[in-house]
Amino acid sequence: MVSDPDVIGGQRFPLVCVVPVTGTPGEGLLYPPLAPGQSGLARKSFALIDHLRSIDKRRVRRVFGELAPEEMAAIDEGLAVYLGLGDRLHPSGAPQVS
Repeated sequence: MVSDPDVIGGQRFPLVCVVPVTGTPGEGLLYPPLAPGQSGLARKSFALIDHLRSIDKRRVRRVFGELAPEEMAAIDEGLAVYLGLGDRLHPSGAPQVS
């Protein structure tokens, strides 16, 4: 789930945004690799950022794991590119926060 918990926490927003995963390798920024283990994944997988979708919160029954910070950062970067938010997140001349 890539939705901000503070935004979707109330009853007002019944949807969450998710990025599906697959075991089929993808190439490029829109298909970052995800490791098994703490993520809850059984094997190496790949995020499908270009398949971003909204689903009803009631479809999320449980959390299987959590991505490593570097994996989440790769997904965030891919989402910024896919949604055209790169310039808005880091306007030219503005210092980037790492």
